[in-house]
Amino acid sequence: MAADPLTPAVSSRICRHMNADHQDAVATYARHYGGLKQVSRAQMVAIEARWMELEVDGQPLRIAFDHPLQDSEDAHRTLVAMVKAVVNP
Repeated sequence: MAADPLTPAVSSRICRHMNADHQDAVATYARHYGGLKQVSRAQMVAIEARWMELEVDGQPLRIAFDHPLQDSEDAHRTLVAMVKAVVNP
């Protein structure tokens, strides 16, 4: 089964999943990759081929990926790898 292209609907699905089930990971992205020391509330707003858009304590934050994402499976692998790189350097 082929992975889904990163359409707005797929972006929305990924964001809902991350915000519901992986709040710690979203906060980790904001702190580590966004350079923020204090993060009270972080939500993933959108994911596109070149970056993710977060809202952190009411402010927008864009975090670039190290490569353009090809599809939803690449997004999954990349998001997991980004957290693992912080938690298990």
